Amino acid sequence: MRLDGWHLTDDVDEFLARAGDFLRSRPDLHTTPLTVIDKLRTRGADAGGAEAPVFGWLERGGEVRAIFYRRTRSGPLGLTPAFTRDEADMLAARLAGLGHTLPGVSADHDTATAFAEAWQRLSGAVPVLRQPLHLYRLGTLTPPEPVPEGRVRVAGEEDLEQVMRWCHEFAATVDEVLPDSWADTRFADKHFSFWETPDGTPVSMAAMTSLIGGQIRVDPVYTPAHLRGRGYAGAVTVAVSRAALAAGAKEVVLYTDPANPTSNALYQRLGYVLVADWAVYDFSSAAPVAAPARDLRSST
Repeated sequence: MRLDGWHLTDDVDEFLARAGDFLRSRPDLHTTPLTVIDKLRTRGADAGGAEAPVFGWLERGGEVRAIFYRRTRSGPLGLTPAFTRDEADMLAARLAGLGHTLPGVSADHDTATAFAEAWQRLSGAVPVLRQPLHLYRLGTLTPPEPVPEGRVRVAGEEDLEQVMRWCHEFAATVDEVLPDSWADTRFADKHFSFWETPDGTPVSMAAMTSLIGGQIRVDPVYTPAHLRGRGYAGAVTVAVSRAALAAGAKEVVLYTDPANPTSNALYQRLGYVLVADWAVYDFSSAAPVAAPARDLRSST
């Protein structure tokens, strides 16, 4: 029997064998780790570049209570919700003891804040809130009235240039810097659809992840600025949400910017319900803690 505490590994199959059921137990709250870890599993080392990913799970009484993941040992930390302060302190100390540096953390607001404070106490790195988010899940899908003229069309290979251009425009609106290679972006493996006017002109775009762990995430939704306010975003979001349900998703989720009242109001009208507030912190300093790295497979 494993001892209570944090267990770390760089083997994604070992990690999923122990923590997979926990991740699938709340597919809405765990949408990001489900998709990120599946990508690491299917793409292998290529998904993390030259550095191996790192995974961890917290056990209490033989049950997994929480997990963390890092795409690389130099990348930000992703956490599942519901950490206590003591558990955050324990994880911070464990990572520091292994010589990890951390550029930031992403989790639900309370968990991210608890860990950011623990890391600051341990390392002196000052957390700076870079991106607050809302996480929504679909309740009862409610199409907008009236529906704008036009139809949905699934994007094909011939639409890649259009998809790439609009994804770069979307990233610019949210101050996101995309990798130089399209294959390395978070958009490359998603399934895109357009809303088209009756003459076949694309006027809005939405995408969804593949079905993983019972959930599908809608991301991104984008309408060029000069075409907004005509109902296109609502129409394409409904179409993609329906496609997600038809694909078998138990939970359909999406993130929004709390500072954008227009998009938040739209998704609520369409039937999306707030699940959690999210937070992404950057650490102003990530000086390494002088400690020898041990085998990641060691327990507690």
